[in-house]
Amino acid sequence: MTEPLTSAPTLPAEDDQSSEAVTTGLARATTILAIGNITSRVLGFAKEILLSNLFGASRAVDAFQIAITIPQDLYDLAIFGHTNSAIVPVLSEYAARKDKTELWRVVSALVSLVLLISGVLVLLMTLFAPYIIMFYRGAPSMTPLDAPFTLNPAMLRSGGMSLASFTLSTELLRFTAPSLIFMSTFSVLAGMLYALRRFTYPAFAAALFNLMIVVVTLALAPRIGIQGVAIGWVVGAVAQMSLQFVGMRGVRLRLMFWELPKMLRHRGLQRIGLLYLPVLFTLVIDVLINRPFSYNIASQTGEGNIAYMNWATSLREFPMGLVGTAISIAILPTLARQALDLGQRGAFRDTFGQGIRLALMLIIPAAIGMFVLAGPLIGLVFEHGQFTAQNTFDMAVVLRLYLLGIPFAAIDLLLISAFYAQRDSLTPALVGLFSLGCYIVITLLLLPHIGFLSLMVADSAKHFVHMVVSFILLRRRLSGLGGQRIISTALKVSAIAVIMGVVVYLLARTIADVFPPQGLQERLLLVLVPSAAGAALYFALAARLQLNEFTLFVRALTRRIRRS
Repeated sequence: MTEPLTSAPTLPAEDDQSSEAVTTGLARATTILAIGNITSRVLGFAKEILLSNLFGASRAVDAFQIAITIPQDLYDLAIFGHTNSAIVPVLSEYAARKDKTELWRVVSALVSLVLLISGVLVLLMTLFAPYIIMFYRGAPSMTPLDAPFTLNPAMLRSGGMSLASFTLSTELLRFTAPSLIFMSTFSVLAGMLYALRRFTYPAFAAALFNLMIVVVTLALAPRIGIQGVAIGWVVGAVAQMSLQFVGMRGVRLRLMFWELPKMLRHRGLQRIGLLYLPVLFTLVIDVLINRPFSYNIASQTGEGNIAYMNWATSLREFPMGLVGTAISIAILPTLARQALDLGQRGAFRDTFGQGIRLALMLIIPAAIGMFVLAGPLIGLVFEHGQFTAQNTFDMAVVLRLYLLGIPFAAIDLLLISAFYAQRDSLTPALVGLFSLGCYIVITLLLLPHIGFLSLMVADSAKHFVHMVVSFILLRRRLSGLGGQRIISTALKVSAIAVIMGVVVYLLARTIADVFPPQGLQERLLLVLVPSAAGAALYFALAARLQLNEFTLFVRALTRRIRRS
């Protein structure tokens, strides 16, 4: 929803900033987020390696992925989407005041409300787990009057999922359901810490989450199977929530369940709700239609496909987290401040353009490099234990199709931040709804021809559509982008990234011929040497073409580190 620009920006800063000062601020804000993302992704890969090593692309992993997807979907729907679009901007206004009493009241009310809602949802997930699994995995219909809380095996018709898979999915969902309470509480506390400009603990929460899953999985999975991983998921959710308390120095919160009816009329909570309504609508469509649609098709087209889809997504999200997510979050405060003053529209364009150019310089070569090395990378990370060479080949195809869309997705995150900075959550929501419709239509059109892979092609097309429509709308709102060199930068970056990709491919083929990838050392060599050579070549060519955004970023970051 578009809101009048009457409030303070998310993170107050100096009024006048040169281009280098903006870059320095961007470097400072991105550093913590990037380090947190790197740590989280590395531990996330460790988690996925454990899963693939212990269980392979199996029915157990598919069941676990569904069991964590359902509380994750409800978390996204109930609270996570609030964070950037509503919670941080509104709480920042109260955090900027000398007297923080009102901030504590609003956060206390949010925590109480989230605990109440998530507690009810956990109870419903536990009681109606079979029906929820049927909704996600496409199990056949059943008669609720016959068995309200369990499923009779006689009700199961033939389909893409076996009875054993269905039973295991239901059991694991009842294990993972309580994680919703801790994830939701974490999101409110993290939003408050961002508003207070305490970034470290929220930035490293996901890393702790993945670490605890790895530790508990190592301890329990060899003894009790995939159930041990589900327990680790809940322990991780508790740990990431608990970490936020370390950063809550001087914070005074209390539970206020009995005061909630009165607090719901509080202006701060109402503004959060108004800003979130458009996002909520889009998430409802995504969670209730799009995600079950995707998992249903993946499940019906073969066992193991859900695992491929989720593991490939984890690999894809590594460059997305380092580039798209980090830059979009880092740039949001500056854009929000500049959006408050119509006289700074030119500065708004410059900041936005700088973020786009930096993202293009990093995400395009990352996507091409990962596309070329998809097979060796998956072999290095996953091809152990039950995960075979055929699994590597199949998953590489899935990953490459996903990678076609990540440059568009990374730029789209910055476009969404630009709309949020202008207190407009309605436009991204409407564009998101349109792109979700495109995703479903494209999937259905391609499904008879390429089956499961239609999901990946449609996903990349969805990101492209969302980026193009958002770019056109933002450009029209800003009356043009004032010569930000976005197209020329994209063309130059693409050209030198393709050259880099060809060199990386040839080098990888040569190394594979000389050192066949049979052990860990050979696999490391096959990934690291072409990657390092490709990166060196790319940045040498970028310097030759005077693509200096990355140079400015590194220079500003280095200067900031020295001052600290």
